Amino acid sequence: MFYVRIYVYLKRTVADPQGKTVKQALHSLDFSEVEDIRIGKYIEIKIKTKDKAEAEKKIKDMCQKLLVNPIVEEYTFAIEKI
Repeated sequence: MFYVRIYVYLKRTVADPQGKTVKQALHSLDFSEVEDIRIGKYIEIKIKTKDKAEAEKKIKDMCQKLLVNPIVEEYTFAIEKI
């Protein structure tokens, strides 16, 4: 079994209105040193596969088919055996 952490984030070329709103809110709370914020998603999955290579393939398939919108998002993931 493997434990997977998936980080999904907007491509740099895509505007992030949620990040902009959070940045403005932090500035209004006197955190003026904040230069930029990008908001993303974090997904945890436990997957039962034979080996790490199979887990990587399955996770990539999941991301491409459902978890990530490849038009506006990118992703990375980390796998650890449990």
